[in-house]
Amino acid sequence: MTNYFRSNVDAMASYVPGEQPQRGTQIIKLNSNENPYPPSPAALAVLRNIDGEWLRRYPEPFGGEFRQAASKVLGVPSDWIIVGNGSDELLSVIIRACAEPGKKVVYPMPTYVLYRTLTEMQAAEILEIPYSEDYSLPLKELVAANGAVTFIASPNSPSGHVVTTDDLRKLASQLSGVLVIDEAYIDFTEDNNALALVKEYENVIVIRTLSKGYSLAGLRLGFGVANPKLLQGLFKVKDSYNIDAIACAIGTAAITDQAYKNACIAKIKASRIKLAKDLKQLGFHIWDSQTNFLLAQPKEGNAEYLYQKLKERGILIRYFKQPGLDDKLRITVGTDEQNQALVEALICLLEIGEWEQPEKVGL
Repeated sequence: MTNYFRSNVDAMASYVPGEQPQRGTQIIKLNSNENPYPPSPAALAVLRNIDGEWLRRYPEPFGGEFRQAASKVLGVPSDWIIVGNGSDELLSVIIRACAEPGKKVVYPMPTYVLYRTLTEMQAAEILEIPYSEDYSLPLKELVAANGAVTFIASPNSPSGHVVTTDDLRKLASQLSGVLVIDEAYIDFTEDNNALALVKEYENVIVIRTLSKGYSLAGLRLGFGVANPKLLQGLFKVKDSYNIDAIACAIGTAAITDQAYKNACIAKIKASRIKLAKDLKQLGFHIWDSQTNFLLAQPKEGNAEYLYQKLKERGILIRYFKQPGLDDKLRITVGTDEQNQALVEALICLLEIGEWEQPEKVGL
């Protein structure tokens, strides 16, 4: 067979997202950190009143309407905002603009594995620095690596922990390359964000998404905040019309409706506390989380077994078959009813006495 691809693309592994069942399937889906509540009624009203003219014409190339709305909500100038087709596109734009063979992309692990995939696409050097068991930031090692791009997810997935602003400030002040602070889960924290750093350091960009806190994972809309000097180079690399008109209009309505978003976040935080308590009572070790998911380690270490058995019962959670995570599960916080169904299924699995039968896991 003819090899059509660049050698680095041919050698790389594809990013594997969480399983997406077909629409209409009766599944409790707790594997992709989606918000269990519907989008803002204001956003849905925009969707119901789409004007065909929006589809006939090309959209505004920089998502100007959304930039203005986000500017008011965040208290930053609109020209400090770049809008993307999901935050993943912005991560890709940053890598395309800043990374190349001979340059390093650096991040602590475990974290969002798409960072690795995007770097491999550009054939840049990857340096993955392990987190310690308590997930404290390996600051000295990150500074010493001095990557062309350094990614820090805060809150981090799959651990759920937040990197302090003081640590991020120390890192930004000592790097010569771009520091990307990925705040996809920031809405679920206790107001511990890094937006102030973009005004202090020209090399810092904060990335956010409407997928999690705003219940718009299917819309694909994200944004970044940075000094216009940094954004100038990123705008050169983005697609010409990367934000469709419908996404821009719906996203504008959603980010404007902070009251609705905050009400949903409050419910998820309360459910997170209860679910963590219930899982601990079943013998799981649970890491403190400031996200809409929990990292859970079953007492018997049979994480893959539980993942498979729950899937058979119509409950999807996330299992990562990789070192450091293969004895753990990542569980999205659902509604109280969904969480209760999960807990009841786990109680049943723990009570039927199949823990001593690893052959049923398919290992």
